[in-house]
Amino acid sequence: MYVTISNFINEWNKEAILTQNVLDGLTDDSLKQQVYSEGRTLGRIAWHLTTSIPEYLAEFGLKIDVVKNAEDVPTSAKEIAETFKNVSSNATKVIEQQWTDESLKEVQTAFRREQSNATIIMGLIKHIVHHRGQVTVLMRQAGIKPFGVYGPPKEDWIQFGVENPPL
Repeated sequence: MYVTISNFINEWNKEAILTQNVLDGLTDDSLKQQVYSEGRTLGRIAWHLTTSIPEYLAEFGLKIDVVKNAEDVPTSAKEIAETFKNVSSNATKVIEQQWTDESLKEVQTAFRREQSNATIIMGLIKHIVHHRGQVTVLMRQAGIKPFGVYGPPKEDWIQFGVENPPL
């Protein structure tokens, strides 16, 4: 749990860089990869991951511009990656400007439960991590080597000389 805005911003920035690296690896063609025949596409999930950040923060009282036309998934992987970069950077500015360390202790109703703002923004990071994981799996299905988020992907292990990479 975060006790200072600085604690949150430090972790947010680390996770944002990891997410940016994943999104930078997408191709326009990969955005069409579906979870299953009736399921969402990689593009829809990556776009949701991106556009949900300001929506989430606005829901909990922060004044932030949401992404216009958030329902219209871009066909450009570069547009999604660029939008994420701008949104994640803006999120840190908004939180630093509008909340204080004391704000983190304030309690709100979030997802039908009483939660502190610290818990709420921790949930935002978990939400991003959850969808980033989905994106990396779909990248693999689309034939793209995913960025190693918390460790190397199998191709990098093999380059390191490890014949049977750990799971």
